[in-house]
Parts: sequence; C-alpha cells; structure tokens
Amino acid sequence: MEEQKERIERKVGKTKVKTYIHNFIAYKELLKELVQRDIRIKYRRSFLGMLWSVLNPLGMMIIMTLVFSHVFRAGIDNFPVYLMCGQVIFNFFNEATTMAMQSILGNAPLIRKVYLPKYLFPMSKVCSCFVNFLTSCIALALVVVVTRTPLTWKLVLFVFPILYVFLFSLGIGILLSAVVVTFRDLQHLYGVIITGLTYLTPIFYPIEILPGWVKTLVEMNPLTSFVEMFRDAVLYGVVPGMELHIRCIAACVVALVLGIWSFIKQQDTFILKV
Repeated sequence: MEEQKERIERKVGKTKVKTYIHNFIAYKELLKELVQRDIRIKYRRSFLGMLWSVLNPLGMMIIMTLVFSHVFRAGIDNFPVYLMCGQVIFNFFNEATTMAMQSILGNAPLIRKVYLPKYLFPMSKVCSCFVNFLTSCIALALVVVVTRTPLTWKLVLFVFPILYVFLFSLGIGILLSAVVVTFRDLQHLYGVIITGLTYLTPIFYPIEILPGWVKTLVEMNPLTSFVEMFRDAVLYGVVPGMELHIRCIAACVVALVLGIWSFIKQQDTFILKV
C-alpha cells in the first residue's frame, strides 16, 4: 500500500513538472513580450533611452571614485574597475529583485481576468533587468579600456558570475513576489534590507580591512561571492577557485528552491489576495 502511494505521488510530481515545462514553452513568446514591455515602459519618453543603462553606472562610478578613492584606494589597485565590478553586480540584484517583488501585485488586473502561468511575471522582470545589466556592462568595458586594465583569456570566465547572479536574483525575486502578496509590509522593509546589503557587500571597500566578525558576516553574503568571482575574471585575470564556485552554486540552488516552493504553494491564492 505504501509503495503504491509513493508511486502515485512520484507520477503526480512528474506530471506537474511536465506541465510547467509545457507551459513555459507554450508561453515563451508572452515572456518575450513582457520583457520588451518592461524595457519600453522604463525608457518611455526618455530622450537617451537605453543609453541611460550605460550612463548611470558610469556617472555613479565617477562620483564614488572621487568620494572613496582617498579613503580606500590605499589597498586597491585600479579602484574604478574594482568599484564598477561590484556596482554592476549589486545594482542588477537590487533592481531585479525589487521589480520582481512588485510583479504579481502590479499585474493584478490581468491575473484576475486571464489565466496565465503566474511565474512569468517575476521572471519577465528579472529578464528585463538582465538586459539592462548587459547594457551597463558596456560602461564597465569603457572603464576597463580607459584605465588600461590588462586583459587575458580568463576574461571569458565572467559568464559564470553573471549566470550565478541571474539565477540567484531569479530565485529571490520569485520568493519575494509570492511573499509580498500576503505580507505587504515587505515592500517597505525591503528598502532597509537592500541598504544593509549595500554595506555588507564589498562594493567600494576591500574585505581585508574589516574586523573578524564583520568579515565573516560579509563573506556569508552570497553577493560577495558573485562580486569576487566577477572581479577575478575582469580585473585580476584569475581563474576562480572551486570553493568559490561551490558557494555560488549553493546560494543559487537554495534561492531557486525556496522561491519556486513558496511560489507554487501560494500561487492558487493570488487571485483572492491581489
């Protein structure tokens, strides 16, 4: 009897997975439309349009370099590139998760009227932010050229931290989009959390200057691992160690599992709460 029950549960689980895969394939064009819509809305009535994705990080890099270079530069070579590597990774995570968190509530009228796979909404936000992130990497490339940063074949390894931060942001974004439907105060609390993460991620300071317990806390932050790996490839020309890969993969798996589990558990109640 127990074996039969387990067999049925496994069969049901496989059927659900197949359904999600089939829905994703069936609605991939809609996902593409949602991503394009988000990009158009963001730059609507803007004279420079997507060029702001290059100018914003470039402008922030110049300002922060002027402010922090005399404070932290003693221990950091090529501070502009060091700063910008951390900046583009963190800004993507911040923008992607913040927009994904609002995706279900923001599309409430559509969710009430039409059946759609609801995970498409947070996924489209993360994907549209990823397009902006890739555009902002042009600004990083310009800074690399201007500062004459040595380039090696190891630069191609930057795809790994980019993939990791995308998956991590997707998992956290899906989780937030589900939780905020029930716990609306998260919209206000998340700004405080992001501010804390800004200082717990070594964006504009070297991790070596931190005291013991603070350094441990910063190292536990998954964004630190993504930033370090990105700098290894772009700035230092170093092959990231296996331990760093394991930390990044573990963070992505935990974020995706928590996000997907929470979303699936609550998605049937969205229509009653949005």
